[in-house]
Amino acid sequence: MNLSEHYEMDLLFYFRGHSAELALYNALFDRLASLFPESSVKVQKSQISFYNRHLFAAASLPVRRKKDWPQECLLITIGLRRPLDSPRAVVKVEPYPGRWTNHVLLCQAADIDDELLGWLQEAWDFAQSKR
Repeated sequence: MNLSEHYEMDLLFYFRGHSAELALYNALFDRLASLFPESSVKVQKSQISFYNRHLFAAASLPVRRKKDWPQECLLITIGLRRPLDSPRAVVKVEPYPGRWTNHVLLCQAADIDDELLGWLQEAWDFAQSKR
């Protein structure tokens, strides 16, 4: 993956005080790096963004946490041409016609399964197809 010069420092700053979430992120990053080695990662103030030609996914610490969400989790944002028809999708929004932002909770490393990775592959393909 293409990482900025300050990626490690930025990552540690983003996850300061959230060691469990950092471990989850690292597990996710390892899987994404093996699936999409040519992608780029950018640590931003509110999320960590994954790009091919365009943004296809992001990981973030939940800001507006719903009361039934676990205390330690990551919010994975997946850009697709459709809403996810799954109970794992905790929020679905269509910001533009035919473009859906789906949010999935990542609570344990076991959640990085074939279903999630399939959605991320679909998001990768969708982002690549955009003009």
